[in-house]
Order: sequence, then structure tokens, then C-alpha cells
Amino acid sequence: MEKIYTGNTGRTPLGILWLAVSEKGLVAVEFDLSRDEFNAYVEERFKRPVRRSPAHTARAAKQLQEYLRGKRRKFTFPIDWSVLRPFQRSALQATYAIPFGETRTYGELAHQIGHPRSARAVGRAEATNPMPLIIPCHRVVGTDGKLHGYGGGEGLPTKAWLLRLEGAVLA
Repeated sequence: MEKIYTGNTGRTPLGILWLAVSEKGLVAVEFDLSRDEFNAYVEERFKRPVRRSPAHTARAAKQLQEYLRGKRRKFTFPIDWSVLRPFQRSALQATYAIPFGETRTYGELAHQIGHPRSARAVGRAEATNPMPLIIPCHRVVGTDGKLHGYGGGEGLPTKAWLLRLEGAVLA
């Protein structure tokens, strides 16, 4: 059975972020967990053995550090999209394509993926995004242009901080 490898970013402006990668690419990023909590989460979610390996997560950790310090706009490491269900994959791939410093609404993403009446389902896909920051769900806003929901860090203040980091204009 394919293993999942874990590591962390070390200290960042958002604290220590935990990362998990498969042989195909990144599968998870989490805020505010201990190593044991993160490993238990990864084992439960992916039903695969977990092994700590900073060497496997080093590229993603370095790029996340650069992004959070305002020195990177795009990530260049692989993502393992196979760990997502089809609708969530579609929604999160559309989210991944939102350019640095721009935002989209849940409704715009629903239209983009061919499900124009599924803005709430897109919101659910964003809420269960296993790779926040990398798949930039912080760039998704409500139809009113305001911030709605964010599960990482301190919630909406973290979402606002990330958008300010990117220079996004908010309503």
C-alpha cells in the first residue's frame, strides 16, 4: 500500500503548517495540529500508512514559506488530485486556477465547472479543501464580495490576511 509522508513548514506567519504527500503529490495541509494529531488525521482520511519524512515534504514546505513571506505567487510542486471525489476535484481545480491576488465567487466557480445551481456545493467543497493555501480557497468570496467562511488559522481574519498579502481588492 502506498505510504503518505508527512513533515512541516517550521515557523511561518501563520504558525507551523503540517504537510502530507503521496508518491503523486501533495494531499494535505493543516493548521494548528500537533504531529500526532496530524498523523492520525492523515491515516484516517486516506486509509494509508503514514511515515514522517521531511525530505518528501521539503519542496512544498519551502514554497509555502516563500508564499507566506510574500516572495512566491505560484506553487510548482505536484498535487495528488486522485484523493478528491469528482465534484470536489472539479471545484478545487477551478479554485486552484484563480490567479494570485484575484477572487471569484462561489457562484462563478459553480458556473465555471458546469453546475450553475451548485454554489452551495462549491462552498462545501471549499470548506473541506484538504490543501488550503495551495488550493487557494481564501480567494473565494460571497456574491456580495464579502468574506464567508474559512477554516484555517483564525478563520476569517486569516482569510483577510492572505488576501491582503496577495494585494486583492475586497468589497
